[in-house]
Amino acid sequence: MSQPPDCFDEMSGAGDATRAPYRGYSGWLEEQDHKLLKKKASDAEAFFRRTGITFNVYGSDEATERLIPFDIVPRIIGAGEWRKLSAGIEQRVRAINAFLHDIYHNQEILRAGKIPTQLITQNDAFLPKMIGVSPPGGVYTHIVGVDLVRTGENEFFVLEDNARTPSGVSYMLENRETMMQMFPELFTRVRVRPVSSYPEALRRSLTACAPPCAGDRPVAAVLTPGIFNSAYFEHAFLADQMGAELVEGRDLRVVDGRIAMRTTRGYTPIDVLYRRVDDDFLDPLNFNPESMLGVPGIFDIYRAGGITIANAPGAGIADDKAIYSYMPDIVEFYTGKKPLLKNVDTLRCSEPDSLNYVLDHLSELVVKEVHGSGGYGMLVGPAASKKELAAFRIKLMEKPSNYIAQPTLALSTCPILTRTGLAPRHVDLRPFVLVSPDRINITPGGLTRVALKKGSLVVNSSQGGGTKDTWVLEG
Repeated sequence: MSQPPDCFDEMSGAGDATRAPYRGYSGWLEEQDHKLLKKKASDAEAFFRRTGITFNVYGSDEATERLIPFDIVPRIIGAGEWRKLSAGIEQRVRAINAFLHDIYHNQEILRAGKIPTQLITQNDAFLPKMIGVSPPGGVYTHIVGVDLVRTGENEFFVLEDNARTPSGVSYMLENRETMMQMFPELFTRVRVRPVSSYPEALRRSLTACAPPCAGDRPVAAVLTPGIFNSAYFEHAFLADQMGAELVEGRDLRVVDGRIAMRTTRGYTPIDVLYRRVDDDFLDPLNFNPESMLGVPGIFDIYRAGGITIANAPGAGIADDKAIYSYMPDIVEFYTGKKPLLKNVDTLRCSEPDSLNYVLDHLSELVVKEVHGSGGYGMLVGPAASKKELAAFRIKLMEKPSNYIAQPTLALSTCPILTRTGLAPRHVDLRPFVLVSPDRINITPGGLTRVALKKGSLVVNSSQGGGTKDTWVLEG
């Protein structure tokens, strides 16, 4: 298996010897017939298609509903590696929650001059209506996705934080279920930490954040924008797995100071709403008046302590990519310690010197919108044409504050199964974190996204990427 130059391969490291986490799997793999593996890969695709595991692609002229490609070669992380990652993830998530409480209350970090005030007050993700509001249990980000990349044996970086409505956990769960169906004997040979308890852990974590008015058995529901949303499969999947109701805004209303959902027995109060609707569409009386997706008056009930909304309104400021560039300072400010996980070096294009540098080196950098997601609106300089570079330069000069820039990292690779054998492809990792008042639960592994095109650094499913099962070894 050849690999791109200067890239760390997670199976073979810097040479040809198999790294320790992969040895058990590699021994099994050598015993397998390639044709049989290809047949298993086709079976896995058929399973995904029968299950309906699809996503929607916005702005496409083609049929918009697609399967996310799944590769049957797992991404494997050693137990020791995972312990180090978990410690860094937990530290970061605690700092994010402390940061959110601070900026909506005393704003000590602004008074200390660690972050420019205008970066908060002039940020579209900052909700002034949240000032002075304390969510039940003090939790703002109930579910967090932390995107990690690797560049070497012991070199991990946080690429971005997802503190609004992080998606992809259903694919993590279905990837594991598929692998266990395809290769049950493999899981008796290699001891892998399970992920199947995530839905129950999610329910426990959410209900632990229920407001004081909830009874002994808090009622939870999942709020979806509807079947045309790109992540609708995941919304329905999680509701089903948690034993929660899947609702749309039209199913909810204010009844006697509570939010209640329509049932066959009339309207029943709910205590916790796991919303997959953006802030702006959550409540037409308080935010976008044209929204048909939200619930009129829900924000007033929330401010009065009558319901828990996960994640909290206004939490999106924590995954703004301009805020990301200050995360090392944020972590140290709230924890008193240096970050255990590093940021990628980031240039803020709102700063004139940085903008000039980015414009001069556009073909070498990755440039992202500060509020962007899903791989949309970004430029990968080394892979861009002269025409694309010229067009992006114009956008950058028109609104520089809308962008940050980062160096093009030599992302680690993991092997995928191709027609001719194994071939390396670049990967990232999104671990999922559950936050409740008394604990932080990090699912062992997460969603590995893989750039299926040779040489590509873009792993997003919306841009042609696929996924892998992520194994964290016992030990």
